[in-house]
Amino acid sequence: MTEGPYHHGNLRAALLERAEAVLTESGVDGLSLRALARDLGVSHAAPSRHFRDRQALLDALAVSGFTRLNARLRTAAEAPGPVPARLAGLGRAYVEFAVTHAPLLALMFSAKHADDSSAELRELGHHSLDTAAALIAQAQEEGAVREGDPARLAQVAFSTVHGLATLALGSLLDDTPLAEATDLALDVLLTGLRHPDRQGPSRLI
Repeated sequence: MTEGPYHHGNLRAALLERAEAVLTESGVDGLSLRALARDLGVSHAAPSRHFRDRQALLDALAVSGFTRLNARLRTAAEAPGPVPARLAGLGRAYVEFAVTHAPLLALMFSAKHADDSSAELRELGHHSLDTAAALIAQAQEEGAVREGDPARLAQVAFSTVHGLATLALGSLLDDTPLAEATDLALDVLLTGLRHPDRQGPSRLI
């Protein structure tokens, strides 16, 4: 068995793509390098040239997931418009990623918090919080957000959107559409973050 169309590094990308599909379909327990090799029609030894073992594959999946999540959040944070609207966009981006890639997100967090997690994983895992904290700090400078440690405020913000995504995945929102629940959660969250001098009837999103 040969590597067919996979060459010059394409096999690594193909392995990660197929691994994420298997993760979504069957969970972590369904992943093995031999099975991925069979699915892609390459030799059993071929994946070992890119991943020393199954754990290395899982770590690479987590790195890929955090890289994509961080890119989406950075795009939302850097979008044009007032900071509160960008904070809302950041929250929506997280909920969308969490709901669309739930098994991957679970793997990402588990890999990040493992005792032997790599420095790369830990750094990537903190980047999303750093993005939110930086945007909150900017809003504080503009007088739009209350005083407080931006990192702590960002943690609370993430707990809100992550909790909402968890409820949605567990079918616990009853008849409330996810988009409507997200808008309401963000409105409540951003109203709470708003600087006291900016309180009023107008919505932040």
